[in-house]
Amino acid sequence: MNWIVLIIAGLFEVGFTSCLGKARETTGTTSALWMGGFFFCLTVSMFLLMKATQTLPLGTAYAVWTGIGAVGTVLAGIFFFQEPVGLWRMVFLFTLIGSIVGLKLVSH
Repeated sequence: MNWIVLIIAGLFEVGFTSCLGKARETTGTTSALWMGGFFFCLTVSMFLLMKATQTLPLGTAYAVWTGIGAVGTVLAGIFFFQEPVGLWRMVFLFTLIGSIVGLKLVSH
């Protein structure tokens, strides 16, 4: 169950980085609303990470959380912010995904 909580925490990390990107692109009230989304997602993500680390090893949980956030943020950048998709970027993204899966497989 705590692996599911950790995955959700990672998805909220993608949420707060995406909100930060949108806040950067906007101004005024729209930017303030995106910053509100940033703080909401940040709070939920940190709370869920804390809950997950009550039973999962801290180092593994943190690495998986940041990995989910990194992979998700790269994908959000590609799909929503028109960031470039290059061969080496994809190679290293898949290497990161493999590392996250590997950490899950070797953790209790």
